[in-house]
Parts: sequence; structure tokens; C-alpha cells
Amino acid sequence: MLKGVIHWLRGAPITDEVDRRNAPVMQLLLLFYGIALPANWAWHLSSRPIPKGWTIVLVLDLTTAALAFVSVALIRRGHFRIAIKLFVGALLASLMLAYHMLGAQAQLIDQVSVILTLVISGLVLGRRALWTVFGILMLVFAIGFITDANNAEQTAQWIRNSMRNAPSLVLSYLIITIILDRTLTALRESLADSNARRRELQLEMAERERAQAQLIHAQKLEATGRLASGVAHDFNNILDVILGFSSQRHRLQDVGSHSDRSNALTDTLEGVEVAAKRGTAITRKLLSFSRSDLLKLEVFDAAQAIAELQPMLHQLFPPTVRLESTADDASLPVRMDRSELELLILNIAANARDAMPDGGRFSIAVSRAGDDKVEIAMADDGHGMDEQVQRHIFEPFFTTKSAADGTGLGLSVIRDLAAAAGGEIRVESSVGKGSTFYLRLPLATPDPAVL
Repeated sequence: MLKGVIHWLRGAPITDEVDRRNAPVMQLLLLFYGIALPANWAWHLSSRPIPKGWTIVLVLDLTTAALAFVSVALIRRGHFRIAIKLFVGALLASLMLAYHMLGAQAQLIDQVSVILTLVISGLVLGRRALWTVFGILMLVFAIGFITDANNAEQTAQWIRNSMRNAPSLVLSYLIITIILDRTLTALRESLADSNARRRELQLEMAERERAQAQLIHAQKLEATGRLASGVAHDFNNILDVILGFSSQRHRLQDVGSHSDRSNALTDTLEGVEVAAKRGTAITRKLLSFSRSDLLKLEVFDAAQAIAELQPMLHQLFPPTVRLESTADDASLPVRMDRSELELLILNIAANARDAMPDGGRFSIAVSRAGDDKVEIAMADDGHGMDEQVQRHIFEPFFTTKSAADGTGLGLSVIRDLAAAAGGEIRVESSVGKGSTFYLRLPLATPDPAVL
């Protein structure tokens, strides 16, 4: 029920933020005033009659109580300041008539209405209204003192006491008004500063959100560009192989018999087909990345897979590079996505090719390392790397190549692929003596279909 009352009090359609905050308290005050005044008079009249000359006070109090309910109705319609001005005006009019009829001395016992008009005017209507009400109250006091001075029914002592209270009464309310003025002014200035800071903060937050949105957009563009560059790099390796096979058409003319030319053409087309399948695998990986698909894991012989990759490796390297391959006689099964292993080896081979622009040797050795590992060692005799470069080569976007030749994603992806398969990759290199990459993968349970 209490929550319902609070919700009702806060439901007045007031646009000004400060007035909207003051509205619940003012409605409670007006309702209390409207109920308490008639109830107080009813309690007094139940035990004794109206004192002589106080009939006008009864009428004024009942009128003020009625206007308090009218003010509540105005607030409920959104006319907050009009309602407060009406109530304060009613209080001042009531005080003026009461002081005129009864004098100031008779009113000193009850100063609630005087204090209330000052507080409400200053708190709700502002500084100008506070001092305006103070001036009107001084006029009310003056009317009351004049009434006391002209009251022939009172004794001289009564009149002297009334006049003696005049300075202290005026001074007291002047001090109260000054304190209210300073306090309310400080509160309003603090509120204004707070609102100004809040607006500045909102502008700053909006600017930061705008800058963050631009940064995110730029990062998306950069990530998309780097991803596209990485895919283009892998596709370029595949295209190099396809171009190597297609360039053999010139050598087919030198083949003697028609049967030999047909066999050579068949081998070349098979190589193009294998390379195209590798390109399809790259596309499939890109699509699976966007859909978060699972990898196509299988158990296969690592040595056999590398042996079947030899034609592509021959076409990837120029004639100035000698390709060597060795493998243990025993089966070396591993469990991973086969296309990923092939792309991994092609990527390292492409880096080795770039490291040997004048030719050289690239070797692949597949062997068992310990009881539970398969090691694939890929070595070249290119320009090599110093220790500082070796510390960073597996970091994303680190590259020693130009922006047109490399993205720095290849070795980072290779490391992640090896880790995803439960393995690891490391490098040994020295400047001028080439590099050797050691890829170690867990030895899987042999698949009968492979053996």
C-alpha cells in the first residue's frame, strides 16, 4: 500500500526535474494542512466555544484548508508552480487578515504559517519569491502592530510589550530569511553544477561511445583485411602449385610418344586436381570459421600424407631448390584434420621458398620421437633468423616480410593448429644457416584402414 501511495505521489505530470522531485513532499504537506486545520478546530470546538474575535481565524483556516486541496488537484494536473503560488498566496492573505483583525501580539503564539510561507516560497519558487514573501510578511507584521497600537481595549502595558517585540520579530525573520536564502542558493547552485557536469559527462560518454564505435569499426575492417590477406596468402601457395603444373604443358611437346604425352598430361591434371582440392579445403576452413563447425578429425599415416604431398611441394619450389624427404618404415598414425596438416606443411614450405631466393635445399623428415610422439622436421638452408625474430615468429601479425608479401598470420595459425591437435611446434635457426621447424604430434592408435 505504501508503495502504491508513493507511486501515486510521483505520478504527477510535471516536466521540470526539480519540481518533479519536490512534488511528492508538497502534496503530502498540502494534504496534511488540508486535513489538520479542520481537525484541530473540530477538537477545540468540541470542548469550548470560539474565543471572542477568533471567528475570522476559523473562516480563514477553513478557506486555507480548502485551497490546500485545490492546490493538490492542480499539482495532479501538472500545474505545480501555480498550485504553490495559490497556497502561499492563501497563507499570506490569511495572515494579513488575522493580523489586521487580532493584532500582532495575539499571533505570536503561533508562527507556523509564517515560517511555512518562507520555507515553501524559497524552496519551491526561488530566491526572488523568498524575498518577496519576506517583504509581504513585514507588511503583515506592521499591520498587526498598528492594530495593537490602535486597540483601545488593551492596556498600555500590552501595547508597550507589542512594540517592544517588533524589532526582535523583524530581526529574527530577517536572519531566518538570510539563512534560507544562502542555503537554498547554495543547494540550487550545487544542483546546477551537478546538472552541468552530468550534461558534460553525457556528452563525453556519447563522444567516447562514438569514438569506440569508430575504433571497433576500424578494427573490424583491419581484422577483415588481415583475414583476407591470410586467405589470399594460402591461396597464392595453391595457385603457385597449379601454375607449376600448368607450366609443364611446354615440356609435353618434347615427350616422344603419344602414350607418354598422355600419361604426362594425366599426371599434370591429377596434380592440378590435388591442388584444387587444397584450395577447396581452405574455402571449407573459412566457411567453418564463420559457422563455428567442428573439424573433420581422422586417423592417418603422417608419412604417407607427406609422401602424397610431394608433387605439390615439387611444384611449389622453383627448379633451383632441391626437395628431399625421408620417413621411418613403421606406420606413424596421427589424429587431426588431414587438410590442416597439408596446409601447415605447405605454409612452412612457402616460407622456406621465400627464404631461398637463390635456391637451396628443403627437406622433410618424418620419424617417431619417443614412445608417444610423431616428429616432422622441415629444414631449409635459407638466410635464417636471429634470436629476436625467433622469439616473435609465432605471434599474430608479426612478420619480417613487406605488407604485400605477408600478414604475420601463417605461423601463428600453424602454432594454433598444432596445439589444437595436442602437439607443439618449435624452431631452430641461425642467420645464414637456415631454419628447421620441428612439429610434434601425439601418436594415435593405428587405424586398420590406414595400415
